[in-house]
Amino acid sequence: VQLQASGGGLVQAGGSLRLTCAASGRISSYNMGWFRQAPGKEREFVAAIDRSGTSTYYGDSVQGRFTISRDNAKNTVYLQMNSLKPEDTAVYYCAADRGRTLVRYDVEYDYWGQGTLVTVSS
Repeated sequence: VQLQASGGGLVQAGGSLRLTCAASGRISSYNMGWFRQAPGKEREFVAAIDRSGTSTYYGDSVQGRFTISRDNAKNTVYLQMNSLKPEDTAVYYCAADRGRTLVRYDVEYDYWGQGTLVTVSS
């Protein structure tokens, strides 16, 4: 499956953005995740969602501010980001995992899309 993230941009602190991850194939067989990487930092887990969309898992730094969702009919995953902070500035990536359990480790994910840049100004 090929993945393409979009929706990034420049936003002021406190603002919102919604990222979209569009897949070329069916995503219903995959758990899906979002990761981010800021300049000079390691890639960080943001959120994950199971195949059916009923279970979600968030990184501590985004819990309560970000929401992951999916539409299997459209082969699309979303990341709604609210109350953005300058420290949320990063390139955001979506990824697909064939495993059975929601995980936060990037090495567990099998497919990756190109990232989309999110910049939050103070």
